[in-house]
Amino acid sequence: MVQLPSRKQNSSSGNSSSGNSSSRLGARGIYENLREQIVAEVYGRGDVLPSARALAVELGVSRTTVTSAYEQLAAEGFVVIRHGARPRVAIKIAHSEPREVLHTAAEPHSLSAFGERLRSRAVPMRVPSEKLVADFRYGDMSASDFPTLAWRKAMNDAALGRPPKLSYGEPCGLIRLRTALQGYLWRARSIRCEVGEIVIVNGSQQGLDLCARLLLDEGDGFAIEEPCYPMARSVFEMTGAIAAPVEVDAEGIRADLLADVGARLAYVTPSHQFPLGSVMSMGRRQQLLRWAQEKRAYIVEDDYDSEYRFDMNPIPPLRALGGASNVIYIGTVSKTLSPTLRIGYVVIPRELQEVFAQAKRLTDRHAPILEQEALATLVETGVYESHVRKARRQNARRRAALLDALHAEFGDIVRVEGAQAGLHVVVWFRDMPPSMATSFIERAASLGVGIYSISPHYFDQTLDRRCLGLVMGYASLAESQIHRGLKLLRRAYEDAISCCDVSVAVR
Repeated sequence: MVQLPSRKQNSSSGNSSSGNSSSRLGARGIYENLREQIVAEVYGRGDVLPSARALAVELGVSRTTVTSAYEQLAAEGFVVIRHGARPRVAIKIAHSEPREVLHTAAEPHSLSAFGERLRSRAVPMRVPSEKLVADFRYGDMSASDFPTLAWRKAMNDAALGRPPKLSYGEPCGLIRLRTALQGYLWRARSIRCEVGEIVIVNGSQQGLDLCARLLLDEGDGFAIEEPCYPMARSVFEMTGAIAAPVEVDAEGIRADLLADVGARLAYVTPSHQFPLGSVMSMGRRQQLLRWAQEKRAYIVEDDYDSEYRFDMNPIPPLRALGGASNVIYIGTVSKTLSPTLRIGYVVIPRELQEVFAQAKRLTDRHAPILEQEALATLVETGVYESHVRKARRQNARRRAALLDALHAEFGDIVRVEGAQAGLHVVVWFRDMPPSMATSFIERAASLGVGIYSISPHYFDQTLDRRCLGLVMGYASLAESQIHRGLKLLRRAYEDAISCCDVSVAVR
């Protein structure tokens, strides 16, 4: 960094080396150097600075450049400028900070109860994985699947068809998009609803957040599947509500266990339980609806990847069944178009329409208008449903590739669950205990394969589950990547087994 002349130097003295090295400085660089020296008290409060003319000569820059730097310092309260006098460091520096805290991250002085809960129990952030040969992370989608040309045309049309004035939109979303989704939900999911019952949100996570804020208070109970989607659990817990985990089996959540649960809300993923992949049976659905009616509780139905059904006939969502007046249905385009779009929708009971609208307005006013217009175009013209059918075929091929590769590389060593629907499977390694998860994951990563344990999805991660389970997504991978990734995973498995003393095979 170029050193500007300190207050001990004569402002008119020459220094050719300093001047030459400083000649590349603009007003911003001069301002930052002087500000740093003032804050560090190289120039004391009340000290006189070099004149603009003298400093310009010293640095080999124009007088205008130095004047601009001084004017910025004056605007921020670091110096005082008077006509006919040299600039002087302000006696009281408004924005000065103690030197020792400039480069350290201090603890917050005070956080709300929400902030404290968030700081102590936040879900770990995702780590970038661009360098992996095959990343089996759930939730990622293939960029090649995105309908780029159709989306670009729809966005261009939306931009060119802008209204005469730019203003805030309806908090619940564009009427045009909500009307288009009303028809789509009836065709695709057998859901009959009014346009006014649909709220456009910034992805399903915002829908969950609105439900948590509006339906739960500190100390309230909420029922949630065990294992579960951690981001849903966290958003409800951040309100101070208390989770009541309810066991999941091959038919979905054990609704019979809800009788003794004091909960104002139940969060479920009936179309494809996350993460185990089971589909809730019709009997369980009816049982869950009866519980909600008797307890006057709401059911939050997350239908996150219901478009992907492979070896099964579709079962109507809870919201489409009789007696579902207290079901809040959440859908999204994250698993059909892209998670980067942040567009989702919530179908709410009539009595919640006004309060949801107000909450959405206070949260972010409304979702982005151009993206809503573009999505409405795709749904109205049938392009969206055509794209969904194409994506279903592509992901069916990826799913088949994953199942074939798992069988070829591991055979009876693994047991696969949840392959009938959705975009992930759960793979249980029969002879590998959960305690080996860390070494297995690290070895796989060193070979270029990203794998993810199922343990974080359980409330009690110390429970003695008999074998290690992985949640393996495949929607972002080419079939060749899947096969290559499973070959490398087999190597990682053999390395992990050879390094550990697994004395008892788990069967």
